[in-house]
Amino acid sequence: MNLETKYLGLTLKNPLVPSASPLSSEVDNVKKMEDAGASAVVMYSLFEEQINAENQALDHYLSLSQDSYAEALSYFPEPDEYHNLHAEDYLEQIAALKSAVDIPIIASINGVSEGGWRSYAKRMEEAGADAIELNVYYVAGDPTLTSADVEQMYINDLKAVKESVSIPVSVKLSPYFSSFGNMAVKLEEAGADGLVLFNRFYQPDIDLENLDVQPSLELSSSFEKRLPLRWIAMLRPHLKGSIAATTGIHTAKDVIKMVLAGADVAMMASVLLYSGPGILQQIEKEMVLWMEEKGYTSLEEMKGAMSSASVADPSAFERANYIKILQGFKLENFQ
Repeated sequence: MNLETKYLGLTLKNPLVPSASPLSSEVDNVKKMEDAGASAVVMYSLFEEQINAENQALDHYLSLSQDSYAEALSYFPEPDEYHNLHAEDYLEQIAALKSAVDIPIIASINGVSEGGWRSYAKRMEEAGADAIELNVYYVAGDPTLTSADVEQMYINDLKAVKESVSIPVSVKLSPYFSSFGNMAVKLEEAGADGLVLFNRFYQPDIDLENLDVQPSLELSSSFEKRLPLRWIAMLRPHLKGSIAATTGIHTAKDVIKMVLAGADVAMMASVLLYSGPGILQQIEKEMVLWMEEKGYTSLEEMKGAMSSASVADPSAFERANYIKILQGFKLENFQ
């Protein structure tokens, strides 16, 4: 069975790609995922705030010492001593992973504002990254910003990163745009080699005991795959670049559905945190069994077979399906 797929110009042995998570912070973890069948790995994200804070701290110590003798430079603190943010360590981790494994390593950079953080993409490339995932995580809570302002922010970030590197760049983004399909096309026109659908915002909660805003992290469930599934199916006929599915991918069936919708790869993290790297072997085995049962001989044969351009009723992904479901719901158990 041929599970080979193309993603961002890279030839991958299968569509199973661990997404950005703490798992990639340890070389041994990445080796285990490779051994279990991962075809590439997206590193944990390096955040704009980390880069800027580290640069500001260095500028601060340099300014304090501008009139000092050269010998005095030895008292400069190491980066870990003044911020413990490890922006430089991220680059070292890329190099370490490239030396330890044979699968592609995709660096992840997370930022939104104008600034020097975007130049770090070049340093990621120099460290050995095979591609870059631009993870734009922005909550548009400022009522003075228009939708056009927000969209342009994404476009500007993408163009700045693309101008600084020669390796492929994908954009990981949320579905919260007034016209997501139009935004997806704009990003591709601006140079995105692929899109990662979707970023998963972590919603805060309120602590009633201490009357405080409390950060909250809950791992995904398979149910959440339906949002990226729908959009991938609708967008596949309109996009030429790669599409990665992410959020809610836990089983072989989840991966199969994403590929049928039109995804080139299926990215996952929560299931790996739940079950460990061995789950990748199980998912791949179950995929092969399903494909054999349905008569497929390669992943390319099934890719996009259930996109909006291929199904008998494309409206199933749109508003008509919403009406049909509501009208068909029966209140049999209501008392």
